[in-house]
Amino acid sequence: MSYLTQDAIATNPAMQARVAQAAAAELTVPDPDRWTYDHRRTWAASPGWDAAWEYARNTHPDEPDYDPGKDEAVITDNQILAQVQSMAPAPPTP
Repeated sequence: MSYLTQDAIATNPAMQARVAQAAAAELTVPDPDRWTYDHRRTWAASPGWDAAWEYARNTHPDEPDYDPGKDEAVITDNQILAQVQSMAPAPPTP
């Protein structure tokens, strides 16, 4: 686990866009982009994401423009979906 790697995930524009899209599709939040930003440290700390990110970076050493956030094989849409669903806000109480 690397906090620097988790920070790289949390601040990566492609990851923010992918998580926000999952939030828009799956959650009943008024502003998925705000929700994504406000919770970026939590979703970026998802188990295994930092190891996958570091592995991807290490396997592309000669590609300075390589972006793991855009590579859907590094952190899959299913992983993002599962994390977003696990963070769903509690429904309002009647």
